[in-house]
Amino acid sequence: MSEPTYAAFHNQHLKHSVPVHLLPWSPDIRNAPAVLGGSDPLPVAGVNDYPLSHCSVRVFTPEGTAPAGGWPVFIFFHGGGWTLGTIATENAFSSNMCKRAESVVVSVDYRLGPERPYPAAVEDTVEALQWVHTKGPELLGINPALIAVGGSSSGANLAAIATHRAQALAIPLAFQLLVVPVTDNTAAVGDGRYPSWTENAKTVSLVPEKMVWFKNNYSPNPEDWTHPDNSPIFATDESFKGAPPAWIAVCELDILRDEGIAYGDKLKKAGVPAEVKVYKGAPHPIMAMDGELSHSCL
Repeated sequence: MSEPTYAAFHNQHLKHSVPVHLLPWSPDIRNAPAVLGGSDPLPVAGVNDYPLSHCSVRVFTPEGTAPAGGWPVFIFFHGGGWTLGTIATENAFSSNMCKRAESVVVSVDYRLGPERPYPAAVEDTVEALQWVHTKGPELLGINPALIAVGGSSSGANLAAIATHRAQALAIPLAFQLLVVPVTDNTAAVGDGRYPSWTENAKTVSLVPEKMVWFKNNYSPNPEDWTHPDNSPIFATDESFKGAPPAWIAVCELDILRDEGIAYGDKLKKAGVPAEVKVYKGAPHPIMAMDGELSHSCL
């Protein structure tokens, strides 16, 4: 049974909307909010955009004085199936994290499919990670020993990939926060590894057809889906051992539930502290709806 507040919101605002995966493709689709029901951004000391090679990052700076050694920093990747979203998509989440965690937040406006398919978003992820580590101490006042990464859905996919790529770059990470993550792009209805794809196939918001639409926009070549830079659950055991501690949020009524749980299990098996929180009665988008729902991560 769905969380009742979400059900009421869905019936009022979304029930009669045409799902995005059934609309003719146009980049203008990105002008609409990826998820309705979010809160307004909170005031912080500063919000500044910086260009990278192929994308930009938006930096949120906390109020007050940085601690000795510099601010902790959280690199965030927005959701939207690697297809939707803009640099402004996660302003509310980023400002909340900045203010409440007293951390610099770097939100990455990575390139999107179908115009810029895989591995463009991964390339932007890696560049953002390197930029924060090398430029961040002087430019942003951050502590390079206190870098965390995180994201929502497709963004959590990129954040998880960042934890594995960081090891090869000798960039230490302190933490990873994965909200309803995509960890295995080979998952499908009928997949015995992930029963949630079948159990929740008729749940609102993220039905299998929509997830496949997102995946094909981003990564149209099936031979790529088992690469660890595409599906981080396929990273080596050794790479999992080097991953930072994790907090993973999944929703009971989300098709992605079981691959998020499986990813947490792989971290635990590798000896990495990992907490997996299952939000009962909740569908996929509930974490971003803090303006309407008490379930929200914020």
